[in-house]
Amino acid sequence: MIFLKTEDEIELLRKSNLLVGKTLAEVAKVLQPGVTTAELDKVADEFIRDNGAEPTFKGYQNPYGGIPFPASICTSVNGQVVHGVPGDVVLKDGDVVSVDCGVKLNGFCGDSAYTFCVGEVSEEVRNLLKVTKEALYIGIGEAVEGKRVGDIGYAIQQYCEDHTYGVVREFAGHGIGREMHEDPFVPNFGKRGSGPLLKRGMCIAIEPMITLGDRKVVLENDDWTVRTLDFSPAAHFEHSMAITSGKADILSSFQFIEEVLGDKVF
Repeated sequence: MIFLKTEDEIELLRKSNLLVGKTLAEVAKVLQPGVTTAELDKVADEFIRDNGAEPTFKGYQNPYGGIPFPASICTSVNGQVVHGVPGDVVLKDGDVVSVDCGVKLNGFCGDSAYTFCVGEVSEEVRNLLKVTKEALYIGIGEAVEGKRVGDIGYAIQQYCEDHTYGVVREFAGHGIGREMHEDPFVPNFGKRGSGPLLKRGMCIAIEPMITLGDRKVVLENDDWTVRTLDFSPAAHFEHSMAITSGKADILSSFQFIEEVLGDKVF
């Protein structure tokens, strides 16, 4: 069931999503070669709780029947696409790491992700990140009242495949509200004019997951981490937004992150 949000509820969602953006900026401040992904998680967890919110990822029930998610952020390194579990992995120069974060504040959820370069990254991989981020905004451009979910996926798919990248099929965006994952399912591929109708008051998260090589993915032994079958690098960017009669109202923000990154923004 798709729940339409009131203006007041959308403002509460905005507060939650802005906190996610600020949390990712705190992570960006310490993200460098030599840092472990567990250290990134500690920074995020403390910042979320210090701001009166709860990390929605921590304790999230595993859909595959394994252990609940043990951390407050997902850290997916290089060929890991999504749901990477923070731990003793030491980030090194040339890595890329997707950091996905979710919070619950005042009863509403925020959800956003950003893929970071660690030190000096190859031009080939930087281009993957750049195109994936561009694809996110191209998808957002389709997220207007009267269009359909398939229009979003079609636009993302065409842009990324035109750049010869793989578009992950198994995981997708979603509705967001009082729960982190609500209807509708928002794939990054599709046909124009297909899928649920976009209506004013719908709130969704769009999150392209794009690979440098083959789009096929596998689940690692921890029952959480999803990586590319061929170990090729992947990129992941996510915004949450409200559907309006005009262009989508983006509730999350990369501004805080990119203020930290400065001239390293691609």
